Amino acid sequence: MPLREDLPVDSTPRHTADLPPTPVRDRFIPATAWIEAPPELLALGSDLGHDAVGYIRRIGRWLLWRAGPAAGGEARYMAVADGRDGAEPARPTYRLHPDGAGEGRGADGAVHQRFRAWKESLRDS
Repeated sequence: MPLREDLPVDSTPRHTADLPPTPVRDRFIPATAWIEAPPELLALGSDLGHDAVGYIRRIGRWLLWRAGPAAGGEARYMAVADGRDGAEPARPTYRLHPDGAGEGRGADGAVHQRFRAWKESLRDS
């Protein structure tokens, strides 16, 4: 099931270069449509009861994905490097709780309690 039931699912197979740079608000792009998707991404929300993982946007060289709702429930975000630099770095994740609290290790290696700070670590890396 998509993260937003009101959006049509776009399962068109696509490579990294084909993922849009800005937030996608008119359709749900599942991780299963991304040809280069790593196995860890496909299983991102399985322990939270979420089978669907959706593309959110690019932040610098990072591709941002989410399993679960953006607010009001358990969710996990993962950032995957787009591969431009040839290296395979760690895949930072951020866990968001129903009460809005969260935590995750950013691209800078620090643990962030605020989602904005976690995203800023992606932008600045």
